[in-house]
Amino acid sequence: MQLSASAYEERLTAPRTWWLVCFLTGVSMALILLPFGTLPLLGGLVGGTAAAAVVTSSYGAIRIRVVGDALIAGEAKIPVSALGTPEILNPEEARAWRTHKANPHAFMLLRAYIPTALRIPVTDPSDPTPYVYLSTREPERLAAALESAKTKA
Repeated sequence: MQLSASAYEERLTAPRTWWLVCFLTGVSMALILLPFGTLPLLGGLVGGTAAAAVVTSSYGAIRIRVVGDALIAGEAKIPVSALGTPEILNPEEARAWRTHKANPHAFMLLRAYIPTALRIPVTDPSDPTPYVYLSTREPERLAAALESAKTKA
């Protein structure tokens, strides 16, 4: 497997409103510590905001990349030769494949705050995974990068 410049890369960052929630978590911690004085209040504001920001940042740090002849989605590294034709899912179809159509054996990298997705069948007969479901803001571009990587492989 060759590793070269990434043909596609996307970070599934958390929405902006979640960062407001981080600040409000800090405010909540500050209010809880208010009876203990000004210094604990400031510590609660800074500490609560920082802790919530770390959690939000780590949740939104997941990446989807097409590098060389591999799809790298989070911790998974899948050769594009083991993947079928990608199916672009609009918000309604994506919701259906996340819920009642979902297969418990599928690899799903999903973020509910991203409405669109890509579903890619796994064609390797030795792999029990029926398909890969990836939340993505740019499903057309990801599908094109996968098809391009297939033709180069």
